Amino acid sequence: MTAKLTRRTALLSTLAAPVAIAAPLKVSAQQADAAPLAMSRARGFRVGDMQVTTLLSGSAMREEPQSIFGLNVDAEEFEKVSRENFIPTNAAQFYFTPTLVRTGENVILFDTGLNPAGITGALAEAGVAPEDVTHVVLTHMHGDHIGGLMEDGKETFANAAYITGQAEYDHWAAAGNEGFDTKVKPLSEKMSFLADGDSVASGITAVAAAGHTPGHMAYMLESGGSQMLLMADLANHYVWSLAYPDWEVRFDADKAMAAETRRRVLGMAATDRIPVIGYHMPFPAAGFVETRGDGFHYVPVTYQLT
Repeated sequence: MTAKLTRRTALLSTLAAPVAIAAPLKVSAQQADAAPLAMSRARGFRVGDMQVTTLLSGSAMREEPQSIFGLNVDAEEFEKVSRENFIPTNAAQFYFTPTLVRTGENVILFDTGLNPAGITGALAEAGVAPEDVTHVVLTHMHGDHIGGLMEDGKETFANAAYITGQAEYDHWAAAGNEGFDTKVKPLSEKMSFLADGDSVASGITAVAAAGHTPGHMAYMLESGGSQMLLMADLANHYVWSLAYPDWEVRFDADKAMAAETRRRVLGMAATDRIPVIGYHMPFPAAGFVETRGDGFHYVPVTYQLT
């Protein structure tokens, strides 16, 4: 099974009739202030000969989710969609999930979470020490993806080479911000750059997925006739941005391009039945995508990939 991202388009059909739910769901103030959910922080999958592990580096509740998702729809529509999907409208649980890929002699970490403690703790549950990581790939350079790179000027992954998209690096180097200047820039001499279609290692290919940031990149894994797409921040919620790809997301730099990218890449994943890992999907962050109405439906993984 192969994928041609530049030639796939979403398969669209008419919007299904809504389901009536008796009352809205709400999250209490006590729940909103609670500590991150207690759960295993590492979950393994197989993609051919590749061992893929999702790593829960952190989780947090955020209030007023419509200040983040569905910026271009009214409150009534946002509440209606949320009711239909049994999720509250006054808070949302966020997950921050880097992915580790072991293939051959390579131990490749995609993104690093919010801070070193979060990612190293999750790696420990997977039986991996920071010095075991051979490559760190940055899908993009928002703070929740680069936060685990360094602390107090010291590298978290001392033996790793660093890889990121050329367009992404160039954007942040020109724009400048504290996160980039303190976490990424000091590593520039150890960093290599790629573009759409380039390879990180055998069977790991960069997939242009701009919109969330100017150089945001997804990655296709392929081994032994199996595939998996690391979609990073292509869609940041399984309903509010995956099921409704045209809903604007606060953190998307180019909102129109982000919507087009969601339709293009998710359409490919749905058509070719490729499992996906999404950085902010509910942990363990892996699932399948199917077309539904004018958008997509997320089906969480159970035992299919173990």
